[in-house]
Amino acid sequence: MTEEKMGLCWSGTKDQFDNLEKHTQWGIDFVERYTKFVKERSEIELNYAKQIRNLSKKYQPKKNSREEEENKYSSCRAFLSTLNELNDYAGQHELVSENLTAQIIAELGKYTQELKSERKTHFHDGRKAQQHIENSWKQLESSKRRFERDCKEADRAQQYFEKMDADINVTKADVEKARQQAQMRHQMASDSKNEYAAYLQKFNQEQNDHYYSVIPTIFQKIQDMEERRIERLGESMRTFAEVDRTILPIVGKCLDGMTKAAESIEAKNDSKQVVDSYKSGFEAPGDVEFEDYGQAMKRAVSETSLSNSRGESKPEKAAKRPGKLWPFIKKNKSPKQPREPLGHRLNDLMTSKSKMHCLRSLKRGLSLKLGSGPEDFSHLPPEQRRKKLQAKIDDINKDIQKEMDQRDALTKMKDVYIKNPQMGDPTSLDPRLGEIAQNIDKLQAEAQKFEGWLAEVEGRLPVKSDAPKRQSVVFSETPNNAPVAPVTVTTTVTVTNNCAQDRESPDGSYTEEPSSEPPVKPADPEFDDEFEEDETLPTIGTCKALYPFDGTNEGTISVAEGELLYVIEEDKGDGWTRVRRNEEEEGYVPTSYVEVFLDNNTKGFKTYI
Repeated sequence: MTEEKMGLCWSGTKDQFDNLEKHTQWGIDFVERYTKFVKERSEIELNYAKQIRNLSKKYQPKKNSREEEENKYSSCRAFLSTLNELNDYAGQHELVSENLTAQIIAELGKYTQELKSERKTHFHDGRKAQQHIENSWKQLESSKRRFERDCKEADRAQQYFEKMDADINVTKADVEKARQQAQMRHQMASDSKNEYAAYLQKFNQEQNDHYYSVIPTIFQKIQDMEERRIERLGESMRTFAEVDRTILPIVGKCLDGMTKAAESIEAKNDSKQVVDSYKSGFEAPGDVEFEDYGQAMKRAVSETSLSNSRGESKPEKAAKRPGKLWPFIKKNKSPKQPREPLGHRLNDLMTSKSKMHCLRSLKRGLSLKLGSGPEDFSHLPPEQRRKKLQAKIDDINKDIQKEMDQRDALTKMKDVYIKNPQMGDPTSLDPRLGEIAQNIDKLQAEAQKFEGWLAEVEGRLPVKSDAPKRQSVVFSETPNNAPVAPVTVTTTVTVTNNCAQDRESPDGSYTEEPSSEPPVKPADPEFDDEFEEDETLPTIGTCKALYPFDGTNEGTISVAEGELLYVIEEDKGDGWTRVRRNEEEEGYVPTSYVEVFLDNNTKGFKTYI
């Protein structure tokens, strides 16, 4: 069977030993070339996976960054899920590289070394057999030439004997010597003939064995080696494809995950998140009322609008509305407007709530400028404040639960120690239990504090039934500047937990601090007092700077220690006093930085509006 197979495949190559040697060397070189190809493919897969991982890592939201906060939107979560799936996708390509290295590159490298060793052995045996047949052929040729030479020598000796025997002049001894020489040569020729025949028979046998047994066997081994090489190369090529095929299910799941992430995007929910994030809770401003500047009405002048102590002959104009000039806000001079009734201005103050600015939040605004916010989040709009307070309460409750869990665990441990004193001293746990109890009390108190603020925001506080009343004393002005009997105007203030409208602070932040200035009923027309907003405010006293103040913010004024200034508006409870240095330079300074000296005719008289 082997000879039949060999005859079919290698019968024509029995004399092509050198060519077969070159062919098998080419086969090994081809295996090494394919191994190099797979190695480069593995490196490409590894580099590709590395680049994919770096790409996924590059676009991952960084911790404590705005990108991490944006994950509340479904589109951002879908993108994050896509990045995670892409990271898994990169892992599959790393797996391809590992499998190619382990299953093909390493195996083919090892097999190539074995193949080279086997090929070397077979061709060594082939060269040995070839050398043997060549040596046998040389021996045959040598015996053949010897037989030929001996035959020629025998013929010459025979001819010489015959010549000597025919010559009568030659002695009998010479003839006998020639005859013996001829016989010896004939014997040598006969021996050479026999030797040549033996070598010929041996060579023919060896030659037959060489071409029909030894060489075919060696070539069969080389053929088997070559076929195994080809089959092994085919298996490696199949493995090359299967390595990719094995990751397809996982890659498909990664792609399905990306598709599912894309399908999970909900535009309406994202829009709702935007509303929830920026919802302030403020009420929309009311309609702007028509202001009739066609009627010129006299106004009632309050005591605080009387002429200052410097005896100016021209009556001073009424003070501007509180909160006209904000610190941090540029003062824009507006053209003078016709005088209008005080009642109209009161109505404007009560209805235009969105335009009102509360100086009481000035300190809060300053703290926000410095980067710190109030503990109750009152600098935020109502809805955002409610969310922050609720989140704070949830965090505190989690801390309380942790402390309670620790307390329960220590209590159980203490019970075990009591039942088994050899395991530990129960009293050693008392300090820790006491510390946990104190922590729980503190956290509960803090939670109650934030819940109170939350109740205030959500309107859960009870409504006060008693409506406090206060009197506003208004003095009318006579031609001779003498004060007349005061007229008492009683205003009813209804206080609820929601009565304090959310106000805008100087720096653009918001506060829900309840206002101490309750709304009042519009004054009767007979007590209307005319005033112009852009008239210079009268001085009501002087002040001395106790400390230097650098008024770098808009609306404030810089003062030096010991400097004397005119007071044009008292502190309204917000910690700021409005002063003037000259007709063009005025602003706010901290009340605690100055010592105020009010004029006699202004002390004790305040107009409530």
